[in-house]
Amino acid sequence: MKNVDVIVLGAGAAGLFCAAQAGKRGRKVVVLDHAKRLGGKILMSGGGRCNFTNMYASHENFLCDNPHFCKSALSRYTQWDFIGLVAEYGIAYHEKTLGQLFCDDSAKDILNMLLSECDKSGVTVTNQCEILSVKKTDSGYVLDTAKGEYQCESLVIATGGLSMPKLGASPFGYKVAEQFGLSVRPTRAGLVPFTLHEQDKKVLAELSGISLVANASCNNTHFNESILFTHRGLSGPAVLQISSFWEPGQAVEFDLFPNGDLLADLEQALQSQPDVQLSTALANHYPKRYVLAALPYLGIENKPLKQYQGKQLEQAAQAFHQWQLKPNGTEGYRTAEVTLGGVDTDQLSSKTMMAKEVEGLYFIGEVVDVTGWLGGYNFQWAWSSGWVAGQVV
Repeated sequence: MKNVDVIVLGAGAAGLFCAAQAGKRGRKVVVLDHAKRLGGKILMSGGGRCNFTNMYASHENFLCDNPHFCKSALSRYTQWDFIGLVAEYGIAYHEKTLGQLFCDDSAKDILNMLLSECDKSGVTVTNQCEILSVKKTDSGYVLDTAKGEYQCESLVIATGGLSMPKLGASPFGYKVAEQFGLSVRPTRAGLVPFTLHEQDKKVLAELSGISLVANASCNNTHFNESILFTHRGLSGPAVLQISSFWEPGQAVEFDLFPNGDLLADLEQALQSQPDVQLSTALANHYPKRYVLAALPYLGIENKPLKQYQGKQLEQAAQAFHQWQLKPNGTEGYRTAEVTLGGVDTDQLSSKTMMAKEVEGLYFIGEVVDVTGWLGGYNFQWAWSSGWVAGQVV
C-alpha cells in the first residue's frame, strides 16, 4: 500500500495543475492516469498550438445550470495569473482573434510547463494505470489500481468528460460521483460540428471547403464568426459555438451578411449595372461556387437585376440574412471539443471544489457541469478550478 496525502485522477490540464499547486504546499501528491500518453487533449488542442486561455475570460463565457458557480474560481485564479506563469517559462505566444492566446511554437510547451511544475513540487505522475475500485475509509480513500493499492486523505477527480474517446475519454468521473451519492447532470457533445438532413447535405456537401462569415443564432444567443462547409455538414467557429446552445429538433438561423445590408448593396448594383445577373452581383461578396449552389437551394431565381419586380430583390437579400437550417444532429463526442453537463455544481463548494457531503472528495475541470465557449475558456476553467482545489486538498 502506497500512502500519500493527495491522489489526483487524470493527468490532463486540470489534474496536472491542481497536483502542482498541492505539491507546492508540501503535500505528497500522486497523479494517476489510464492513458498511454500524458496530456493528449492538450497536445492536439488549437491545431497543436494549444489555445491555453482567453484574455476576456469571465463567468459570462460559461454554461452551467448554476451560472454563478464558476465566479469564485475564475476570480481567484484569472487568465492573467496563467499568462504570468507562461511568461515565467519564456513560452512565446500570440493572440489569434477575440482574445484567444496560442503558443507560437507547440502545445508541448504548455504540457512540459505543467510537468515541470509537478516535478518541482515533488509530484509523482503515473500513466497507464487503470483504477479498479475507489473506497472511502475513516481517514480518506483507498484505491485499488493496476499498479497496486494507494491510500490518500484527499481524492481529486479530474478525469474530464466524454469528448474525443480516442484520447481516452471515459465516464469514470461521473461513476465516482454517483458512487458517492452526487448527481450528474445530463451530458451531451458541445463545441461540435452539425450534421445535415439528406436534402440539405446533397447540396451543401458540394461546397466542402468554403468558409463564410456568418452570425449564427439559436435560443437567444448568437456568435458572429465564420462557418465552414464540410463533406459531413457544417463546422467553423460560429457553428461550434452555437452547437452548445442548440437542442435537437431546433433550427439555427444564419445571417450570411452579418456586417452590412445586402439589399442596399444589391440596390446599388441595380442602379450601376442593371443588366448584370444576380449571381454576378452576389459574387462580389461570396465565392462564386457558393452563389451558384445557394440560389437554387434558397429558391431564388438567377436573372438580371433589372428583372426583379416588387419585393423580389428584398426577398433574395432576406434569404441570405435569415437562412434557417434545421441540423440533423451533431458529430457527437467523436469530434466534440467539450462535454456539456457533468457533476452537479449544487453539490460542490464553489470555493474549494469539494463535494459538500463527502469529505475529501473533489471534482475539477471538464467532469464538472461547467462548459466554456470556444476560444481558450475551457482551459481557463481547468486552471482556475485546479488552482482552488490545489490550495486546500
